[in-house]
Amino acid sequence: MDVKNYLSDLKKEFSGYNAGKFAKDLMAGVTVAAVALPLALAFGVGSGATAAAGLLTAIISGFAISLLGGAFYQISGPTGAMAAILMSIVAQYGMSGVFLATIMAGILLVLAGIFHLGKVTAYIPMPVISGFTSGIAVIIALGQLDNFFGVTSQGDSAVAKVISYFTVGFPVNWSAVALGAFVIVFMLIYPKKWNAVVPSSLVAIILTTIAAVVLKLDVERVGEIPSSLILEERFSLAGWNFGDIQYLIAPAISIAALAMVESLLCGASAARMTGVPLNSDRELVAQGIGNILAPLFGGIPATAAIARTSVAIKSGAQTRLAGMIHSVVLLISMLVLGSVMAQIPLCALAGVLMVTAWRMNEWHTIRYIFSKRFKGAMIKFLATMIATILFDLTVAILIGVVIALVLLVVRLSRLEINFDEVDPSRLQNPDALPAVYKQAEVVYITGAILFANTEQILEMAGRLNGKSAVLFSMRGTSYMDISGAQAFFELMQTLNQQEIPVYICGVSDTVKNMMNRSGIVQLIGEDHFYWSVEKALMSEN
Repeated sequence: MDVKNYLSDLKKEFSGYNAGKFAKDLMAGVTVAAVALPLALAFGVGSGATAAAGLLTAIISGFAISLLGGAFYQISGPTGAMAAILMSIVAQYGMSGVFLATIMAGILLVLAGIFHLGKVTAYIPMPVISGFTSGIAVIIALGQLDNFFGVTSQGDSAVAKVISYFTVGFPVNWSAVALGAFVIVFMLIYPKKWNAVVPSSLVAIILTTIAAVVLKLDVERVGEIPSSLILEERFSLAGWNFGDIQYLIAPAISIAALAMVESLLCGASAARMTGVPLNSDRELVAQGIGNILAPLFGGIPATAAIARTSVAIKSGAQTRLAGMIHSVVLLISMLVLGSVMAQIPLCALAGVLMVTAWRMNEWHTIRYIFSKRFKGAMIKFLATMIATILFDLTVAILIGVVIALVLLVVRLSRLEINFDEVDPSRLQNPDALPAVYKQAEVVYITGAILFANTEQILEMAGRLNGKSAVLFSMRGTSYMDISGAQAFFELMQTLNQQEIPVYICGVSDTVKNMMNRSGIVQLIGEDHFYWSVEKALMSEN
């Protein structure tokens, strides 16, 4: 991160800062904290860690990332998407593995920012992003069935846990179901105008906690909330096993990839809302630092969160102080209300996560893709979603991008070739047409000449045999790769051997450059290139 530019941008951000702007930042910070509190607890539990770990992440990482981030509006902390992939990491490697993988991911994020990889998300197709978001939503919902129904499952992944219900049994705790169902219904029917003042998730959790305590319901609770910023279970050099690093490379890449994608997409969305662009590289460095710090205190991975970021913007946040205030308010809440938070039923947090999972889906995009019947987009969406559920984020995105590239190549390889004999009557001066063009053929080529359609190029030789001349109209030829150039060169050689003059018309500079590099220009001659077919036909030969 360029410290000089950061300080310059910081000075610009706080230019003209006054008590009025601070009041807006304070209100925005408190409002975001009210939204973040139940989510931090829920995502901590949902990740397979503890509610305290989620809360510590929102405090430590949230503060650091807001201070160092690429824009004033980014609010970071534990998210549902991250909780989804952490479940399997916790099951396989325990919390010590999560702490080490998070620090490794933080280092990768810092390096990504230093090497200017902030624009990488622009190369991930929209259906792929929507697909992995929906896949993560499914994983979150499946992962909360235990807490929602008050049962215990087995397995390393959400799918494995669901399958285990058929072997270990499914003894439902109806008190837990009642509280969880209440939270879901309450959040769905809660008026939107009230939600802008007091978040539905916070109200639902308060009501269910009161009910569980007053009625003395036998349901699992959050448990002890620490009164210290440093949890007992945290990353420690004493417990660092260098041999574990090789096993944690893939999880670390998954955490880093998700943090990168989610944070930059959140920033892109927020930038449209505020008109203030996100410094992507600086944001990645900040995310990296936040994720390096969190495990040292006992926290889990953090990313920017679009819900909390949008709340901050709508609440009038003026500077990055809003995000820092949100973390301070969460810290005060932890110290003052820790004993109350300990009584929150896990089934209530499960209800919050299930509603969050439903709302995570980009329903407007999904409806658009399927209602318009975009087959390629549908394939990318479904393949990525299924891969996310069955494998992990990095594999899912890789599969989605590969499918997108294959479909793109198939689409680009659709080369349209049309033949048309020269008709003198269509010219302004038919009598001036040179004799060589009396039995000439015009070949219109539209599309990209690629490795996938070289056969179409080579097959033209038989169709053009015996013509007095051939004019290739290539204004619609958008691109030519090396395989296409080689095939076109062979076609030119064949026509040359048949002593058929060749003229190339309307070719773009990019395609002509490839022709020059591959020897086509030298074979047919620079003087056989024309701006248009008409220019070629009226030339003296």
